[in-house]
Amino acid sequence: MNSVLTLVANPEDLPSLSSTLSTAEARLQELGATDITRTWLKDGFAVDLAFTAELNSIDIAADLEAVDWCLQPVTNRKKKLLLADMDSTIITVECIDELADFAGLKEQVSEITEKAMRGELEFDDAFKSRVAMLTGLKEEVLDKTFDERVKLTAGARTLIQTLKKDGCYSALVSGGFTYFTGRVRDLVGFDMDDANELLFENGALTGKAAEPILNSSAKLANLNRLLEEKGLDRSQSVAIGDGANDIPMIEAAGLGVAFHAKPKAQDAADASIRYGDLTTLLYYQGYKSIEFVED
Repeated sequence: MNSVLTLVANPEDLPSLSSTLSTAEARLQELGATDITRTWLKDGFAVDLAFTAELNSIDIAADLEAVDWCLQPVTNRKKKLLLADMDSTIITVECIDELADFAGLKEQVSEITEKAMRGELEFDDAFKSRVAMLTGLKEEVLDKTFDERVKLTAGARTLIQTLKKDGCYSALVSGGFTYFTGRVRDLVGFDMDDANELLFENGALTGKAAEPILNSSAKLANLNRLLEEKGLDRSQSVAIGDGANDIPMIEAAGLGVAFHAKPKAQDAADASIRYGDLTTLLYYQGYKSIEFVED
């Protein structure tokens, strides 16, 4: 067997998995797949279909709309390097939007954020204009934002701790701010983080960040650097994110995953997570639920 199709139920529609599983098996047979073997990763919730064939995701996508799914080679399925976006991926919010709320500018900043994440605005320009709108915010507002607004996405710690136990190096790479990535890194257990540094003067934001800006190119550079440093093949890496600035690393990783993502990021990814939490990425790598490292 050289390929595996993983199906993970929509938590809001568990019965759909059973019918989708039967449809998927029939479709694989129709497309000439042989040696089809079913393995449950979590009873009634996540299942692997291993088989022998060379198939394209396009051939089966229409049959799998009701579930999260991933089609990939069996080789190097369990990754040794993970790169993850932070805002709206590892955490549930966009930190810059929450900071802007304290300045009474959340609506304006959120509109720019949304357009940038959809790929409708150039990231660096959008970033600079939003940071400028934060001019004068006191440093303690960042503390308040982290304490009151930043929440981990369900499954974040389980994902990273499970991968870490299996020898996977994890990097948190964000177009956001080091103030938040450093704290999230420690909370979740990432090995490293990289983001933009906000500049302060007399305890208040200057409206600028240190150059160069960490953008999509920098995320890709982190991926390539870590692959070289760790001596890993590209197929041993996975990248996950939700926005347009994640596309280069999603496209370059061995497995690129879009998480509750904007359309352009979803189109660029090898697989998507549309319904489930971050533990879905563990099922995609073949981990059984009994192997998860839970808090």
